[in-house]
Amino acid sequence: MKTARIAAAQTIEFREDIEAALNCVAEMAACAESEGASLLCFPEGFLQGYLTDETLARRNALDLTSPAFEAVLNRLPKTGPMIVIGLIEVDEGRLFNTAIVVDRCVLIGRYRKVHLLTGEHIFEAGRDSHLFEVDGLRFGINICYDTNFSEAARKVADLGASLVVCPANNMHCRKTAEALKNVHNSVRGERCRETGLWLISADVTGERDGRISWGPTAVLNPAGEVVAQLPLEKTGLLVFDIPCRL
Repeated sequence: MKTARIAAAQTIEFREDIEAALNCVAEMAACAESEGASLLCFPEGFLQGYLTDETLARRNALDLTSPAFEAVLNRLPKTGPMIVIGLIEVDEGRLFNTAIVVDRCVLIGRYRKVHLLTGEHIFEAGRDSHLFEVDGLRFGINICYDTNFSEAARKVADLGASLVVCPANNMHCRKTAEALKNVHNSVRGERCRETGLWLISADVTGERDGRISWGPTAVLNPAGEVVAQLPLEKTGLLVFDIPCRL
């Protein structure tokens, strides 16, 4: 059976520091390339930080047609895996929580988060799901809270994908983080069992301003079982081989 090697980065948060985030992308992508990975996922809002204050978000948002974004593309690896990166997008004044798909400095497509939390009111909800393919592997994207909704994963499955790629950011106050610590994989596992999809998530880890994130960065199989996961509270790169649906 043909397989594809996928990877996910568990990183610290980079807030309003695109330069540092890009340096991290280069480092993680080089490691993923050395491991033979075809696909690499980074967390939600990775490039500028998961910014839900409108002033901060607008100051850092990127128009995907702008020279500033072109400069970001040119900084991304010219070899190695296809990359999924979370960022804050602005389009005609509207803000979106977006994940872009980039292959060797070329923008392949984007997905805008459809299901938004109350605290994400500055963003406009996305409307569409998209199918992407690399090395014979078809995948779609759900961003973090999207995985709480069956229809989000179902749309990916209906497109003919075999994998959900899930950029996430679970930096919460400690009490909330404790309550949700074991919930994330449980909820994502439900989506896998409902759809028969694999899932890979990438999350941030660390502490700031009384908040904490442990992850998880993990791979779940179609039975909803966690088959690989990075240690909580530690940065690193998760690499895993999954079968391609022919």
